[in-house]
Amino acid sequence: MTPFSILDLSPINEGGSAAESFRHTLDLARHGEQWGYQRYWMAEHHGMPGIASAATSILIGHVAAGTRSIRVGAGGIMLPNHSPLVIAEQFGTLEALFPGRIDLGLGRAPGSDQTTSRALRRNLSSDANEFPRDVLELMDYMSDSPQQPVLAVPGRGANVPIWILGSSLFGAQLAAAFGLPYAFASHFAPQQLMQAIQIYRSTFKPSERLDKPYVMLGFNVFAAETDDQARYLATSWQQSFVNLRSGRPSRLPPPRRDYLDELGPQAQALLDHTLSCSAIGSPETVSAQLQSFIARTGADELMITCNMHEHKARLQSYEIAAQVGKTLRAAVAEP
Repeated sequence: MTPFSILDLSPINEGGSAAESFRHTLDLARHGEQWGYQRYWMAEHHGMPGIASAATSILIGHVAAGTRSIRVGAGGIMLPNHSPLVIAEQFGTLEALFPGRIDLGLGRAPGSDQTTSRALRRNLSSDANEFPRDVLELMDYMSDSPQQPVLAVPGRGANVPIWILGSSLFGAQLAAAFGLPYAFASHFAPQQLMQAIQIYRSTFKPSERLDKPYVMLGFNVFAAETDDQARYLATSWQQSFVNLRSGRPSRLPPPRRDYLDELGPQAQALLDHTLSCSAIGSPETVSAQLQSFIARTGADELMITCNMHEHKARLQSYEIAAQVGKTLRAAVAEP
């Protein structure tokens, strides 16, 4: 049965701080490890007032140092912002510190607006081949190839699994061509989900890194004791998402009881589309929605994300999702 993992953007609450977010991140990672989640990923975003995971590799080290066994990684590093050599060195260092526990997911979006992207001091190239070249260059730095004239130290020979991330068909095609695992961002951009899965699986070429396709899908879970409470708690993320897509990025606001009733038709349609890859409700409701999504997509793994304003409620949501996952796996394992 499909394993579950955690995607954490270290959300900054209204009235909170990045320092508080980092404490919550480590606490969630420790609980997630106890609850049986397979991996804990953080994502690179810049210039977002409600997201504290900009220095992703540093935060990965913080979480890996505070946990024991859960895999920790980037979902992902936005490679156009960086020199591939620097990323090879950073993740080679992480792998040396925490052997066998580090993942490296790579995306081609900047994770920011264009003004912020320029401030990151990398060229904003329109060449569609630059990202694939950068991925190959990065993998070369982290290989044992004697032909590589530039040494990544640490990094050379590091056994760090590399994933391709995406929310369009480009990433699916690239992951298939390179024989790499693929993670699709269906938790916020589900429109090409099924087509991307089909392209990836049908065109996959086995490689030294992976012998058959492996698809991980992003999925929102907002779980609570009752459907009504879960719907209420989910409005924090809904407000934040609408604000972001409306050009008004914000810190994560407190939940609002009548928020959905106040939305205009355009914002409501935006949320309805995104929530197609979400489960909101009691344990029973969440279980049914997760089973339906897995059956529809055949996901090899789910990357669960949940942004709730109250840390205690967020922990409870992830605990419920973990219990649902264990129950589903036990049912599949029964003779």
